[in-house]
Amino acid sequence: MHDRAQEFADRARREYDFDVEVKEFPEGTKTAEDAAEAIGCDVAQIASSIAMQASDRLVVVVTSGANRVSKAKLADLLSIAESDVEMANAAEIKAALGWSIGGVPPFCHDAEVPIYLDETLTEFETVWAAAGTPEAVFPIAPDELRDLSGAEVTDVAE
Repeated sequence: MHDRAQEFADRARREYDFDVEVKEFPEGTKTAEDAAEAIGCDVAQIASSIAMQASDRLVVVVTSGANRVSKAKLADLLSIAESDVEMANAAEIKAALGWSIGGVPPFCHDAEVPIYLDETLTEFETVWAAAGTPEAVFPIAPDELRDLSGAEVTDVAE
């Protein structure tokens, strides 16, 4: 197992008493479509952790791979202007969350940040999220993902 995926698995076990079943795909799971194809699931079951800069704070939106984050809905949720919402840059993500783009898990972040969970993910029995690298994912029930991440389930999709 890749060192970063192992680190995520160890942290999840230590910090959340959650045993992660990491699946690694050498061909990569950088996009939701790549992940769904590698796993053999619907793209809507991919739980993509998207880091957004929202005014002066970083937030993570865990969205279905079939959806895009709505800046307008996130801005309304946070009571800020839509123009104050943008994708976070790679350096900000790595510094605040401790993970690189493409491998950001929905929990086990270095800093506490608000987490929002795309309500459409709750329609599935199992979703698949990044496990620390762009080649590693893990299955999880949406309610367990919500509980472990402390996410607020909300409508954040375009």
